[in-house]
Amino acid sequence: MTPHISRKTRVTGGALAAAALLAAGITAGTAGASPAPTPVKDASPLKLSASHRAELLRDAGAVRAQTAKALGLGSQEKLVVKDVIKDADGTTHTRYDRTYAGLPVLGGDLVVHTAKGGAIKSTTKSTNKAIAVASLTAKIAPQAAAKSAQGTAAKSLAAKKADAQAPKKVVWAASGSPVLAYDTVVKGVQKDGTPSRLHVITDADSGKKLFQYDEIHTGKGESEYSGSVELGTKKDGGKFTLTDDGRGGHKTTDLGNSESGDGKPFTDDDDAWGTGKPDDPQTAAVDAHYGAAETWDYYKTVHGRSGIKGDGKGASSRVHYGNSYVNAFWDDSCFCMTYGDGEGNKKPLTAIDVAAHEMSHGVTSATANLTYSGESGGLNEGTSDIFGTSVEFYAKNDKDPGDYLIGEKIDINGDGTPLRYMDKPSKDGQSQDSWDSNTGNLDPHYSSGVANHFFYLLSEGSGAKDINGVHYDSPTADGSKVDGIGRDKAEKIWFKALTEYMTSNTDYKAAREATVKAATDLYGKDSAEVKGVESAWTGVNVK
Repeated sequence: MTPHISRKTRVTGGALAAAALLAAGITAGTAGASPAPTPVKDASPLKLSASHRAELLRDAGAVRAQTAKALGLGSQEKLVVKDVIKDADGTTHTRYDRTYAGLPVLGGDLVVHTAKGGAIKSTTKSTNKAIAVASLTAKIAPQAAAKSAQGTAAKSLAAKKADAQAPKKVVWAASGSPVLAYDTVVKGVQKDGTPSRLHVITDADSGKKLFQYDEIHTGKGESEYSGSVELGTKKDGGKFTLTDDGRGGHKTTDLGNSESGDGKPFTDDDDAWGTGKPDDPQTAAVDAHYGAAETWDYYKTVHGRSGIKGDGKGASSRVHYGNSYVNAFWDDSCFCMTYGDGEGNKKPLTAIDVAAHEMSHGVTSATANLTYSGESGGLNEGTSDIFGTSVEFYAKNDKDPGDYLIGEKIDINGDGTPLRYMDKPSKDGQSQDSWDSNTGNLDPHYSSGVANHFFYLLSEGSGAKDINGVHYDSPTADGSKVDGIGRDKAEKIWFKALTEYMTSNTDYKAAREATVKAATDLYGKDSAEVKGVESAWTGVNVK
């Protein structure tokens, strides 16, 4: 078996003609290109090979007891190494989860920032509370916690099917004082066919529900084909498969309208895939495989991250999920993206920004692990929109040029409007332009508007602007004028903040602090970039 890069895949038909019309309307513009570059300090992340990253993780693991002692953690607390990033100046950012008496501490994650010589410079913690509980013996039985979680799933998800797994003891430290709790996972299927793994956190003494969040992160979209594209494929036994060894072995498989399993490999005799029409099962696979490749290339080229986890290993894509399923989702448990075929199984949800959005949920999970609820949930969803947009610009595909519209090709609303707008999120009728005290109570797809609007303002500034044939007009909360610093810089600041300074509990105020730190590291304390970050956050009422 040898790696193979295919010929250009032909995607033809009506979608191509429609895309050509879109391309004809493109106007010249900077499309978010940065102004004259400011010299970047050596705080940018290094491009770590898989072996170098593994070595850094081993080194951190070997001294984790000493690190815990240096941080003043209690005798029953232990650190578990999760991720590591090293900057060009030698600063290392090591992310840890935490245990207490052998129990996972939810909301206890932290990042230790060490200088080149190994001295600890600072620590970013999800909680500043001391981790301790009065007793490790629960007052309520696990069966009671499971029953309560089952009821929560039935009410909040309106699930077609729900099955509570055996509750696990944890220490809940994400809000208030740490307490002994149960984490019950309820596996089910929602009414629209989306799988669910709902975590319900229950106080182990009182039985009170403390929190809930779902592992499955969804994003809506509909494929618009990207024209003729090159795919990473592999020859196996005389046939070709959609296996990209140049990108960690990423595979794209066919679920054949089922809702479970890994899917069957796509095979082809001549390595020419798809017809550009949805009635050919290969067409959706072409778009999904291409979108995954562009996302891999973006993270590696722009941010030095090799794969979602930074370990050089590819994920997988599953297409043709369910029957007329109008959604797509990322699932950590299978390390995969999954795409439905849309209404009537005629509109597969495999556009570039959808693929990048879903893969970016995986990047968030492997780094800050922003809890998918409350303000951190909005930041999680906003991060996927930000990097979905960034990958779309990076791909430079003339059939789907970069823009600050989310799902602009999908026509979910039936009137040609996009799903979300980054320049003025409230134009979708539900998202927020700016932060207020109710932000944390919204669905993450709508509270994400604050992050999306911040990113647009930071990249392009406020007011009217035309980019790639799209007109934008971005307001600010206080009517102030914001000058953009360019999308290239904005992307680097958000990535550094996400991977080095955000934790599972980060809210919008903490996100402001994280991005200011990231901009300071990259461009200097009194730089225009730092001032731009502060100005953009003020523009969305995060102070």
